[in-house]
Amino acid sequence: MGKAKKRSFQKGINDRISNLSRENAVIMAVKMLKNCENDVYSLVTLFGLSAEELLEAGASYEAVMGIKGLLK
Repeated sequence: MGKAKKRSFQKGINDRISNLSRENAVIMAVKMLKNCENDVYSLVTLFGLSAEELLEAGASYEAVMGIKGLLK
C-alpha cells in the first residue's frame, strides 16, 4: 500500500472501505457497475483494478468497456 493511500485511511477519508481487501473491492465494484453508481470510479482507481478482474467477477462487457479509460 502506498503512502498516500495509508494517509487517506488514517485520516478517515475512506472509512467505509478502510478494511476492504482487493477481492472484496472487485466484488463491490461489480455490484456498483450493475447498479450504475458513480462511486465505482474512485474504487477502481484506488485499487488499480483491471478489466480482466472485473470480467471474471461477473461484470458485463459493456459496463467494463464504459470505464476502460480507468482500467489497467
